[in-house]
Amino acid sequence: MATMSARITTQDVAHVAQLARLELTEEELERFTGQLAAVLEHARDVEALDTAGVAPTAHPLPLRNVLRDDIVGPSLPRAEVLAAAPSVEADRFRVPRILGEAP
Repeated sequence: MATMSARITTQDVAHVAQLARLELTEEELERFTGQLAAVLEHARDVEALDTAGVAPTAHPLPLRNVLRDDIVGPSLPRAEVLAAAPSVEADRFRVPRILGEAP
């Protein structure tokens, strides 16, 4: 694995900003250079770790599905449910139109 290069410069940040089509002030260039340098320093620390015996993972803890299986059971009669609805049309709930859709 290639190691990271020396400390990032303001010119490096200006070049990346130009590639991203960002206009940065001198103050922003200075601030972002420091911030990016801190991020890269942390990446150097991580790069220095011995991870030879560590298996790649997406999460540090084992995950499992905590949902139960669907079980078919009795439900309320349609007529009873629709009787409690504020508005019914053609044996279904009637809801307001959205986004200017035609009926």
